[in-house]
Amino acid sequence: MQTRTTRLSIMILLAFLAVSCGQQSGEIFNGEDLSNWHFVVENNAVPGDQVYTVKEGVISIKGEPLGYMYTKEKYRDFTLELEYRWVGEASNSGVFILIEDPANPFPRGIECQLMAGKAGDFVLLNGAELNEYSLPEGVTERPKFPVIEKLHPSSEKPDGEWNKVQVTVADGAISVYINDVLQNEATSKVKEGHIGLQSEGKEVQFRNLVLRKV
Repeated sequence: MQTRTTRLSIMILLAFLAVSCGQQSGEIFNGEDLSNWHFVVENNAVPGDQVYTVKEGVISIKGEPLGYMYTKEKYRDFTLELEYRWVGEASNSGVFILIEDPANPFPRGIECQLMAGKAGDFVLLNGAELNEYSLPEGVTERPKFPVIEKLHPSSEKPDGEWNKVQVTVADGAISVYINDVLQNEATSKVKEGHIGLQSEGKEVQFRNLVLRKV
């Protein structure tokens, strides 16, 4: 009887853990459509669905006009994993986190830069702050787009190959890995916000977007 009881207890515990793990992870993108996202296009030049599209589980973003897509929900204490690649020529894009105000064409939030050669930089958008940012020596006026540069030389893959990005936000502490290389760390007083993907430059694709609670 004790053996059966022990086995039953273990089965219940495993089931509980499975449910708990399921609640801690999930796809931020359903692989079929962008129903979980809002669209921003500079000056509302064209409808969003002309810039942001989905085919066979891959999000394609044209790059022009300038703008971004962002989640309908706000998130805190998470790890976001995704892959991106350039379609043709390497260009410019970014992952936006801790979006406070989804303004047009740039939100108030933090950009994890994906610009070719600079993937891993932090860019402070529209007045956003990171505790580690300070004005460069000799500069007295805050730049329009302050940057905290990445820690290491580029860890990006050749044009056309998929790059892996991991961004973690935990109680305002941010870290970003590009292809498993820690490229940046900083802290923010803002601890919750929308997540976004940028349209800037030329076409870029994203896939395998997964969000886990931390």
